[in-house]
Order: sequence, then structure tokens, then C-alpha cells
Amino acid sequence: MQQSASSETNVANGNGNGDGNGAPALSKRAFWALTFGSIGVVYGDIGTSPLYALRVAVLAASGEHGIVTQAAVYGVLSLIFWSLLIVVTLKYVLILLRADNNGEGGTLALTALAFTAVGKRTPLVLALGILGAAMFYGSTLITPALSVLSAVEGLNVATDAFEPYVLPITVVILVALFSVQSHGTARVSALFAPITTVWFLVIATAGAAEIAANPRILYALNPYYGIEFLLTHGIIGLVTLGAVFLVVTGSEALYNDLGHFGRKPIQTAWLYLVLPALLLNYFGQGALVLLKPETISNPFYLLFPEWALYPMVALATMATAIASQAVITGAYSITRQGMQLGLLPRMEVRHTSESQAGQIYMPRVNWLLLVGVLLLVFMFRSSSELASAYVLAVAATEWVAGILGFIVIWKLWRWKLIWVIAVMVPLIFVDTEFVMASMLNLFEGAWLPVLVGVMLVIVMVTWRRGTRLLAQKTRRVEVPFEPLIKNLEEKPPYIVPGTAVFLTSDPDFAPTALLHNLKHNKVLHEHNVILTIKNEDIPRVKTENRVQMETVSDKFMRVTLHFGFMERPNVPKALAIARRQGWQFDIMSTSFFLSRRSVRPDLRSGMPQWQDQLYVYLAHNADDASSYFQLPTDRVVEIGTQVTV
Repeated sequence: MQQSASSETNVANGNGNGDGNGAPALSKRAFWALTFGSIGVVYGDIGTSPLYALRVAVLAASGEHGIVTQAAVYGVLSLIFWSLLIVVTLKYVLILLRADNNGEGGTLALTALAFTAVGKRTPLVLALGILGAAMFYGSTLITPALSVLSAVEGLNVATDAFEPYVLPITVVILVALFSVQSHGTARVSALFAPITTVWFLVIATAGAAEIAANPRILYALNPYYGIEFLLTHGIIGLVTLGAVFLVVTGSEALYNDLGHFGRKPIQTAWLYLVLPALLLNYFGQGALVLLKPETISNPFYLLFPEWALYPMVALATMATAIASQAVITGAYSITRQGMQLGLLPRMEVRHTSESQAGQIYMPRVNWLLLVGVLLLVFMFRSSSELASAYVLAVAATEWVAGILGFIVIWKLWRWKLIWVIAVMVPLIFVDTEFVMASMLNLFEGAWLPVLVGVMLVIVMVTWRRGTRLLAQKTRRVEVPFEPLIKNLEEKPPYIVPGTAVFLTSDPDFAPTALLHNLKHNKVLHEHNVILTIKNEDIPRVKTENRVQMETVSDKFMRVTLHFGFMERPNVPKALAIARRQGWQFDIMSTSFFLSRRSVRPDLRSGMPQWQDQLYVYLAHNADDASSYFQLPTDRVVEIGTQVTV
């Protein structure tokens, strides 16, 4: 269906009130409930990074000889501390959380906001949005594999006897996790916040106890140690910087889940619980490694006494399952946004909650993710190997967010350019350094998200380009709507009772289904509606703006339905709104006419042959329009046509 390049968008401009996304001020009870809930959903990913991040970073800083030195530990901890402050706290918590698109966040929401900022869909902004979305998928594949594998590896700390079972246990947990997705996350999410809160309190306590035993580790708060390490260790310093980025992976979830919890609850949870707990645990691990270098094999689990090891493995497994759940849900959400923005073909979307519109399940996405995650587990077989692949995907996503944020703050918030440069350029520079550092691991696993990203970019570009070429080719053979109406008034065909609704992407031209109905059936309904569905560059459209109606003649009218990119179009519900606005129709005497196109490749399409074949494959496997728009199956008439692209 047709997509709108611009729309009226209510956006936060840095001066929002209430929860930060245009909502009324929250009561204290609601505020703390949202804050508590955000701990479980938003911070599951970044909260489980201590399982592997410091170990990987210190081993990278120790060089090929693997000798742990004080300079390596202090340098890594200093870089961790300032990365959490600059990348997460400053960039995301204090700046980007204020850039909401009608209360929604995330890469594609920020892309839509940037479209509004520049006034049109520019190729640069679109390219950035596609890149960010593609890299997000790469990180979504890696997160469940890395998180669950790192948690189960804790069994090896107790005894080597468990080593042969780490991989099978990981596979069983992952299969179970993806298998329950169709039931929805409502019941499971009720346990997320308590479990994750206990997780943060436990890891903070363990870290604080070790810091108290070796308080000199706090010298690493000084940025000198991090800068000095980078300047004096050459290529090892850059490799270490890439490994340090593991501590901020998951920070993009703060922005993606903005619409679920609001800005202030997310900020409060971060500043008062999550950030202190993470810092205490990282510095506690550092103190342990400084005192006993041999504990670098698994400093997280070795923070705990032997009796607490198995309970911690169980708690870590639950925490990593929660972290995985968050990114799986994020993959569903960004896929739906991509479909609405015309970047992906239609796919089945199932709503798993009657009260929460954001709780959805996409079968095809779910099982593709599971296959990809299991392949990663068998390919890399350990969390340390997977960590190298993880960093580049997240670093690229956050780099894109920084550039799009620059555009929004400058053009939409209308800050003076000098202030935008002063605030955002240093942050973009830091993101660029992380991307460059993670590129050093390209042949050690970082190629994986690049490969996934390239494949998804090709899919999105092919779908968008093929759809545009198909529309142009169809336009050349379409009949203008207004002249057709005049001809039908002068020479009316046989009139039959009832209402016919013809779906079309361009209301200025006669729908193909209407022309075929006239040509083959030689009849015209008593009432005819030319229905166009527009996808707006905002998350959700208000009810009063959902329907636009225009009477063309006694027998014809145009109806336009508007949906946001976070919504699944529901035509019957929208038409019920039209009834309240005065359109009289009976659903039982209404037929919906759709044109089902059978797409075939054309050597003269303007695309390479392989891209033609890819587009045809995507079109053939796209969800049909009747189910996507939730039309009543017994009221749909499909008329087939063959087209080439």
C-alpha cells in the first residue's frame, strides 16, 4: 500500500513532561511500577554483560602471552567506567531518550523522525536506517547464543565433568525459549523484573565485597589509566577497546523500549540501580583478578563462594533467558516497523495480548532466528569466541543512532549548529572508534554480523526497489480514475446491490480489481469504495485521524485509512470508525476486492537478474493482503493478474 513520506508528528524536543514521551504526569505508584518493570525488560541484555565482558577485555589487553598485568586491569576498568558514562549515560539516557517519535524509540523510529526533520525521505537517512536495522538483526542473532552459553559455562567452574554438557544444555534452553514465544510474554514478563532486580543486587553485593578487600582498585576510576593504556599499547589497545565495548552492548534497548516504559522510569532504573550494580561488579572482578591473576579464567563466577556457584548458574541462566527474550521481542518489533515503512515484505503478525498492542509474535521471524542462533552456537562453541562477533553489530547500530540523532537535534529540535557539534560530534567520534576497533576482529568472528547485515541490506534494498519498479510499470497501464467515473455514468453497466471495496495504493487510478470486475463480470455494485491504506512515519495514528472520506459520485467514494509503523492495519475496525462518521454500510453485504499479483522476472526490469529472482521469491512468500489487513475471509474476492518486474 502507499506510504506517506511525511505526516504531522508530535515529537519530544528536549522539554517533554510527564514520562518524557508526551504522556500526562505519572502517579508515584505508576512511575515506580514502570521503573521496576523496566529493570526486567530494558536492562536484561546489558545486565548480563558482566558474565563475559571483563574476562574478554582483560585477556585482549594481556596480549598473545596472556599475562595479566596491573596496567591491563586498571586500563580496562578505566575504559569500562568511562564507556558506561559516555556511551550509555550521556548519549542514550540523557540525550537520545528525549528524541521520541510519538513516544516510541529505536533505530527505525529515529529514522522516521529524521525524515520529518529534513522534510522528505532522503537516500542518506534511508540508507542509515536500513544499515542500523540490519545490524540490529545481527546482534539479535548473537545475543541469545552468547548470553545463554556464557551462563551455562559457569558449570565448568565447579568441575570439568560438565564441559561435554555445556553445548547440549545451551541448545535445550534456546529451543525451549523460542518454542514458548507463540504463547506471548505477558505471563513470563511478570517474573522478569523480580529476577533481574535480584540479579543486580546479588552481583553488586559480590563486587562490593571484593572491592572492600582490595580498595586500591578504585584508582581505575581515573581516566588517565584508560587513555595511557590506549596510547602505549598500539594495536593491542585498539583490540582491547573493541572488547571493552561488550559492557555497553544492550544499551540500544534503552531506546528501543522507550515506548513501553517512558523516559523517566528508564533513566531512574539506570541511575539508581543498574549503573551502580554494574560498576560494583566490574570493579569487584577487577580487584579479584588483580589479586589472583589465575581467576581470569572466569572472574564473574569466582567472585562467589563455592556453595553459591550452582545457585548463581541458575540465576544467570534465568537472567540470560530474560535478556534473550528482550532482543527476540525487539526483532519482532523492528520487523513490523520495516514492513510498515516498505522495507520488508508482509509477514504474519500474531497479537499475543488483548491489552498490550506491542506484544506480538511472528512465526517466520521466530524460527529463522532460532536456526541462526543454533548455527552460531555450533560454529563458535564458546562465549569468548562469540564475543568477537557481537561487538561490531552493536557498535554499528549505535554509530547509526548517533548520526541520526545529530540530524534530529539540529533540524527538528533546532539547536544551534555549534551546540549540536559540541555535544554530538564527540559521541559520534567515540562510536567511530569502537566501530574501528571492532573491525580488527573481522576475521575472528566479526565477519558474521557484517554478513548478516549485508544480506538484510540486500533484501531491504531489493524489496524497496522492486516495489517501486513494479508500481511504475503498473502505472503505465492503469486507467485514470476520474475519466473512468464519467464513462460509467454515461454508459452504466448492470448495477447489482451491495457495497464493493477495492483496495489500491493510488486512489488517482482505477484499481486493477475494479477494471477486471467490469471487464469479465460486466457489473458494477450499487456502492463502490476506493480504499487506500497509508503508512505514516509515526508510530501510531490517533483514532480521530484514522479515516478520511471523500464522496466522488453517487456510486463512488474514496476512503483513506492511516496507520502508524508500530500498528498492524485492521481494516474492519477502521471502517467501523468510518460508520461512526456517517458512512452507512453493512459488512454482510460488503465484498472486498483484491488484486493478487503473480510476479515474474523481466530481463528489461532495470535490476540485475539475480535481484529480479530475489524480488520474485520475496513477493511469492509475502503474507497475503487479506490476512495482513485482517479482512473477513468470507467477504474477500481475489482477482489474479500476472505482472513482470
